[in-house]
Amino acid sequence: MDSETLLAEIREANLTYLMLAQNLIRKDRAEALFRLGLTEEAADLVGMLSTAQLLKIASSNMLLCRFRVDDDLVWSLLTNHNIKKVDNTTTTQLHASILMAGRFAETMATH
Repeated sequence: MDSETLLAEIREANLTYLMLAQNLIRKDRAEALFRLGLTEEAADLVGMLSTAQLLKIASSNMLLCRFRVDDDLVWSLLTNHNIKKVDNTTTTQLHASILMAGRFAETMATH
C-alpha cells in the first residue's frame, strides 16, 4: 500500500467517523457520549460542525478515532481468547460492555 492510498483511506475513515459521531450526537447525545467515548465538550464541538468544517477536519492525515479498549481483559472477552468452553458468546460480550461502561463512568467522573 503506497502512502497516497493510506492517506486517502485515513481521510475516508475520518469523514465516516465524524459523520457517524455527528449523527449520534444529534439523535441521542447520552448514547453518543457512551458509544464514542467523547467528553461533553467534544460532543458540543462535533455536533455544531458545518459540512465544510467536517470535510476540512476529515482531510487531516491523522486518524481522528482511536481504539478505546486498552484493557487485555476486555480484548480477551471480545475475541473469546483465553476463555475455556464459552457457552454463550453474548454473555462474554455483555461482560466486556459492562467493563467498558465502568471505564467510561470513571472517565466521566474525572472530567
